[in-house]
Amino acid sequence: MKKKWDMRIPPILVAPIFFMAIMLSICKTSAQECPALMSPADGSTLVSVDATITWESVTGVPGYIISLGTTPGGNDILNERNVGTATSFTPTTGLPENTEIFVTITLFFFNQPNIVCDSQRFTTAALTGVPQCTTLTLPVNEATDINTATNISWMAAPSATGYFISIGTTLLGNEILKDTDIGNSLNYNPPTDLPAESEIYVTIIPYNRIGMAVGCTTLMFTTAQQAILPLCTTMLSPMNGETNVPLSPTLEWNAAPNATGYRVSIGTSPFETNILENAIFFKTSTVVIDFEPNRTFFISIIPFNAAGEAIGCTQETFSTLLGCGPYYDPLSGELLVLNPEITFPDIVSICLDNEISVVTATDEADGYRWYKLDANGNETLLSTTAQVTIDEEGAYVYEAYVNIEESGRTFECASSKTFEAKISQAPEIKDIKVQLSASSLNYEVITGINGNYEYAIDNKDGPYQDSNRFTDQSLTDHIIYVRDKDGCGTTSSMVEQDLTVSGFPKFFTPNGDGINDFWQFIPPNETEEYKVSKIFIFDKFGAFLAQISPNKDGWNGSLNGRPLPESNYWFKAIATNNKTIIGYFSLKR
Repeated sequence: MKKKWDMRIPPILVAPIFFMAIMLSICKTSAQECPALMSPADGSTLVSVDATITWESVTGVPGYIISLGTTPGGNDILNERNVGTATSFTPTTGLPENTEIFVTITLFFFNQPNIVCDSQRFTTAALTGVPQCTTLTLPVNEATDINTATNISWMAAPSATGYFISIGTTLLGNEILKDTDIGNSLNYNPPTDLPAESEIYVTIIPYNRIGMAVGCTTLMFTTAQQAILPLCTTMLSPMNGETNVPLSPTLEWNAAPNATGYRVSIGTSPFETNILENAIFFKTSTVVIDFEPNRTFFISIIPFNAAGEAIGCTQETFSTLLGCGPYYDPLSGELLVLNPEITFPDIVSICLDNEISVVTATDEADGYRWYKLDANGNETLLSTTAQVTIDEEGAYVYEAYVNIEESGRTFECASSKTFEAKISQAPEIKDIKVQLSASSLNYEVITGINGNYEYAIDNKDGPYQDSNRFTDQSLTDHIIYVRDKDGCGTTSSMVEQDLTVSGFPKFFTPNGDGINDFWQFIPPNETEEYKVSKIFIFDKFGAFLAQISPNKDGWNGSLNGRPLPESNYWFKAIATNNKTIIGYFSLKR
């Protein structure tokens, strides 16, 4: 895994302050900045009335607000429900049938304008039958010792548009409440307490325009002795909807009359308790360590006593401090981050000829960290400076960070990347193959080892090319340069073209008169410079014709027994000291 700064853990993370130079009121934004509906897709028809609405996740957006209506931008079905980081929402009581539904997603930001996206739409299908029956969620069927002040709640029945409820003290009875239409609601709060220590029978019948559900079962629970439940409480700190909350805040709430304790749940969406789930406190405050920055948190506090829990308590929200970003800048329309930009390469080379290979950071930052990764992805810290010594191939992590200070407090914003270290070394020229053409030379450079090399001719400073071939070069001496791209050295070799060297005849006359019928090298002396091992002969277009040895008769001017015409011909001779000699001669008849 890549080494990243975990902003939820380090104790040095404190409240950064991010001021916007000018706050603009933004009502709409271009479509490409907003998420597209995934299900139902924009423009869909025949959508189920109990559909779950999902949309794309937008990078850098800390939360979403959803509204549903029957007009563009409308909220007559659902008014600005904050769902945190969730990218889906299921309307609790379903959607109206055969209706064009407009979905408005708002991108929620901290201390800056939200982005209200253009509405997208779909059309629901018409109902085709009566709804199904439902079941109790509070109290559950056959529950006992239920407080007499309880509310009654049930699950939504797909395609229901309303519910009839009857409550009695006998099976199928309605002594407490008789066949009451409570509309499209999923709970009922009796105006007076239920009788104590009694069996309570509840019948709930969902309905829609086609008719009422059929065969619904009467549900039952038993009440406890008369007792007084505590009332609900509200947050004191942070207040409901408060933003810029410190990452390690003290949560404090009002004391609820008759409460002996409180059950606290916290989540990152209205539907989750992934931070704290039903934690019990016997006081009205608690300290939470290291909330994540840039997040909205949803908190529920339920007072309780021996009689039971408070009923109908609502969820509250607060949002934490801005961290390193990204932040939406309303002036530029861009997302901004405080993390340093990383320009470090994906691959660095270790020069084999160097005893120590030092790698240097490429980015401006307040500090750096270098890690070695093993085969299992475990990290070993190597350096906390701008340089690190690397002596073996493998995977590494480079991290650069900046310190953000505000009111004497400091927090880090870091960026990191994984890179690979590879061994490289200075090139070695093994051979330079020379090919003749009519009036120029072609070279092919052969290196002794494979490497990440580039090539230049006649100038050590380049220009360099990736190809190891040079074509159409002049008939003069040339120097070939080979350079390691990773900075591990440059080597060179000269290719000499001596067109006037003695020992090679300028012409010959293969006419069968016994005089100068063969073309052959005649060394002027026996020095090392003039010891030739082999000679190649080409026509003026560079086509190979023959290979001769210096201790034989030489070339008779024919190819496959057929005399060749008068013309100029090329030769290439290889000396025993690896010197290459290239020249030309004339065949006369």
